[in-house]
Amino acid sequence: MIRDDWDVLMSLLPSDWQETAVSTGALKGLRKDKSPANLLRTMLMHIGCGYSLRETVVRARYADLADLSDVALLKRLRKSKTWLRRLCVDLFGERGLHFGSPTGGRFRLFDATNVKEPGKTGSLWRIHYSICIPSLECDHFALTATKGSGTGESLSQFPVQEGDQIIADRGYSRATDIHYAASHGATVCIRLNPQALVLQDSAGQPLDLIGKIQALRRCGDIGHWPAVVPGPQKEAVPVRICSVRKSKKAIELAHKKLRRRASKKGHELQPETLVWAKYVTVVTTFPETAFAASEVLEKYRLRWQVELVFKRFKQIAQLGHLPKHDDESAKAWLYGKLLTALMAEKIIAYGESVSPWGYKLTQAASTKPLA
Repeated sequence: MIRDDWDVLMSLLPSDWQETAVSTGALKGLRKDKSPANLLRTMLMHIGCGYSLRETVVRARYADLADLSDVALLKRLRKSKTWLRRLCVDLFGERGLHFGSPTGGRFRLFDATNVKEPGKTGSLWRIHYSICIPSLECDHFALTATKGSGTGESLSQFPVQEGDQIIADRGYSRATDIHYAASHGATVCIRLNPQALVLQDSAGQPLDLIGKIQALRRCGDIGHWPAVVPGPQKEAVPVRICSVRKSKKAIELAHKKLRRRASKKGHELQPETLVWAKYVTVVTTFPETAFAASEVLEKYRLRWQVELVFKRFKQIAQLGHLPKHDDESAKAWLYGKLLTALMAEKIIAYGESVSPWGYKLTQAASTKPLA
């Protein structure tokens, strides 16, 4: 049964995944077994199943997958960083992820998630990571505590350069974050959190944004409005607010989720909350000459394709011992987690919609006469 499951998993990997293991140097230095399948399976035991390095090598030895020490496995994980990233890039490519920038800058996706090491006394860490699109190159990876000053989600956790085009979720929808990016010559596209971000019109008066978005009454209606983000002792940053009305079904699902959450926490839903849930609204400093409102929203929509995998990654990231001693092993661990999340998404997609048996056939079955 275990062997059958692994064969199914391999059938969902990119077609050249074994050749890529050789070309990226993942197998370089292996003296005995140079099987890409055994190497990947061993690493996924550590990354996907959450076993420690020491437990992984014991399990791999008893399963006749590999005979190596925990130190050797960590070194092999570092050497496989490029291979794991390449597999992630190929799987994202299958999802139709294509980013292009008319300004020539690089798109960067910023996010953060919490990871708890196993055991009652396991430490809780917050991972801050930046991924470039479409290369999926992790260009920044940092660990902080989850409590205390300077540990929260913030753009200031990342090095930012002039020309960077940053896409982030509503956790970064704050005036300090927008001012930080602007001061470094970067532009942003951030999901709006109206409770956390103060917006003004050009005259410095509060912007009645909720009244404006309610003019979008039909599914697919798009609106955009100029605004400024004031800052203490800083010059206000001009921004655009871009919003699109959701479909009726999407609105129903969003309202159902909000009511369920409010009921669980014993909170009373505010009418404005239900209004905001009818729209996807972002605040952006992307130049209007290069990005129309529809293009801004399209960039965020493409980011959502990545976000779906990140959501799965955030679930899987609760497993495992986080390598926190060096940057290379931490990035390899991150790519392994993303690969595990992508494979989980693909297995679900095949199981639900592609075929009754839940996986694709690698070759046509031979036919036999009934008589």
